Amino acid sequence: MSDIRIATAEDQVLLDKEAKYCSYGDTVHYIEPPRIFSRCEGSYVWDTEDQAYLDLQMWYSAVNFGYANPRLNNALKQQIDTLPQIASQYLHKGKIELSEMIAVDAKKKFGLDGRVHFNVGGSQSIEDSLKVVRNATNGKSLMFAFEGGYHGRTLGASSITSSYRYRRRYGHFGERAQFIPFPYHFRGPKGMTKEEYGSHCVQQFARLFETEYNGVWDPKVGQSEYAAFYVEPIQGTGGYVIPPMNFYRELKHVLDQHGILMVSDEIQMGFYRTGKLWSIEHFDVQPDVIVFGKALTNGLNPLGGIWAREELINPKVFPPGSTHSTFASNPLGTAVGLEMFKMTNEVDYGAMVMAKGKFFLEGLQDLQKRFPIIGDVDGLGLALRCEICGPDGFTPDKATLDYMVEEGMKGDMVVDGQKLGLILDVGGYYKNVITLAPSLEISYPEIELGLKLLEQLLVRATRR
Repeated sequence: MSDIRIATAEDQVLLDKEAKYCSYGDTVHYIEPPRIFSRCEGSYVWDTEDQAYLDLQMWYSAVNFGYANPRLNNALKQQIDTLPQIASQYLHKGKIELSEMIAVDAKKKFGLDGRVHFNVGGSQSIEDSLKVVRNATNGKSLMFAFEGGYHGRTLGASSITSSYRYRRRYGHFGERAQFIPFPYHFRGPKGMTKEEYGSHCVQQFARLFETEYNGVWDPKVGQSEYAAFYVEPIQGTGGYVIPPMNFYRELKHVLDQHGILMVSDEIQMGFYRTGKLWSIEHFDVQPDVIVFGKALTNGLNPLGGIWAREELINPKVFPPGSTHSTFASNPLGTAVGLEMFKMTNEVDYGAMVMAKGKFFLEGLQDLQKRFPIIGDVDGLGLALRCEICGPDGFTPDKATLDYMVEEGMKGDMVVDGQKLGLILDVGGYYKNVITLAPSLEISYPEIELGLKLLEQLLVRATRR
């Protein structure tokens, strides 16, 4: 095990400048000193000392198709040489064709007509969805959302994100949310199967509508004070928690009974992360709104958006000028998004991701058998979780995971004579979960390599 890494003289000059000139508001220094990176390719990034790191979080699932993906990079380069920019109030082919692809796909899968509205990223698209929802519900500003849910850090998005720390400094500006327990089976009541616990959580939610004195429902007029339920089908920052398959179907039944919309936040789990274009597809329900971002452009260009049912977003109810962003539907972003859809239509990404995910999950389950500090592993496609606990296999152990993350970033592990680092992401209610989002293009040997590196970190953690 190496000593604390010292920044090179060149890196230290840059870090000193960062300390003086850069806002820390948009930065998280997970390790000290922070690494400065110089290049990337596939599943790897390299720092300024040319040390390679296998990345198992891929920019919070924004780079689903691998760093410097040649096909997607070339789509961007070609667009730069033709129509690199145009004001969003004007039309261009990419916007129309990308909207068509998303809307036609939704019609095929959900049986619903709908339209697509673009913005520059996930949080901004959440804001647009809130406008659509409020407009469709006569200005209602109360929402349901989940404990452990994360929807962004703009003012509206942070109001429906369960972490108070994201809004502590700023308060509320409009929306407010009531946070409902998510069926987190590993930490749920004992004695219930996963499906039974899912039904139990729905029943507890449905109880809110039994009487007006639970504060959400007026039985005399049959109206709820709440406009929509914002869901991450698979919780992201909350720790890649995967609910039982019956959960959303039962939840949607309650929502439909009470005129409450379901908004599916696919920003982190969309674009085949879970083996389907949208993670909500696994649960046999029809969402009213889908919010997307991140991997639409493989991290090459900020572009996100929403798909909404025709009744919510047609020009009669949501006319021109209802909302606007200067760089929305920019041609560089839509060009890459179009190429991404063409690429995923040519190869069965669903089958590929599910097979790789099964292989990776089996490797994690093997590590769980050998290391008692792994309390839970789970996965759907290539969205995988590994919960680090105390010796009892249950008590959350954030300190040990923090240690593992720091050790991984030292870049001093050796596998088959190759010196490597490992990039992990931390999530979960107690910040003790490794949330694994490798490239969908990751090879089976790279998965095996990732498991070997994880094993080395677990050995270090148990021997310290």
